[in-house]
Formats: sequence, C-alpha cells, structure tokens
Amino acid sequence: MTEKKVRPRIGMRRAISAFAGILALSGMLVSLSAAQGVTAANPATEVVYAVKDFQNGNARFYSHPAGNGVTIKYFILKSSDGVIRAAFDACDVCFEAGKGYEQKGDFMVCKNCGRRFASVRINEVQGGCNPAPIIREVKGDKVVLQVKDILEGKQYFTFGKGGGR
Repeated sequence: MTEKKVRPRIGMRRAISAFAGILALSGMLVSLSAAQGVTAANPATEVVYAVKDFQNGNARFYSHPAGNGVTIKYFILKSSDGVIRAAFDACDVCFEAGKGYEQKGDFMVCKNCGRRFASVRINEVQGGCNPAPIIREVKGDKVVLQVKDILEGKQYFTFGKGGGR
C-alpha cells in the first residue's frame, strides 16, 4: 500500500511541474508579443498596432515572414500632418540593394541613393524611389494592416541568396 501512495504523489509532482512549465512558456510568449507592440487580431488575416506607438513621429520598422526564407520589411510612421502611414522598406528602383530607408527628421531617406521623401508623401506617391505604399487603416486606437497587403510586397525582398535580405 505504501508504494501506491508514493506513485500518485510522483505523478502529481510531474503534472504540477508540467503545468508550471506551460504557464511559464505562456507568460514568455505574451511578454514577447507585448514587447514587439503588435497583436494579431486574426493571425491569418491582419496585423494590428496601437496608434499610440506612433505618436512621436518616429518611423517604426517591422518584418513579416513570407515563406521560403523571404522576410518582408516595412515601416509605419505618423507624418507631420498627423496621418499614420505605412510603406515597404523598399522601392521600385533601389530594392535590389536591400538597404531600405532611414528616418532623418521629417524625411525618409533611401539608404542606397540618398533621395529624401517628406513624411507627408508616404502612401501618396508611388513608383521610382518612393517608399512603396502599404494599404493601412486606422480603426479607433488601432492601425490595421491586412496580411494579404503585406505579402504583395514580396517581390521587393526575393533577391539574393536565401530568397531575401
């Protein structure tokens, strides 16, 4: 009889340890999602960001896996006219260089050719070295990008070894 009492206790300890491990892993995943500032309303169809993340006017850069080793890069910013804008971190001309853009004041600057684009022109002008626009929607306190719209930028990132930059 003593053996039967010991075995359930060991089984209970294992179950408690496994449960604690699952809770710890869940906490880490929630923490990672919060650290990135993104929540998936429906992981299959949209990516959602908090509007407050863009209030300071600084461009925030993100990436989205597109499969086959390709990662799509994009940025979101609140322009000087108060509009939240989104664009791929690439353009029709310089995308093969794989350098993207950096923000300098109220301008996004191509890191390949040095052309400057006023923040108020992002999503307004397309083609050439302009940052390629991504459709975005502001719904209350959320900025919503459709995954299908992000994936449309795949052609800007499918070059070089490994299918991307």
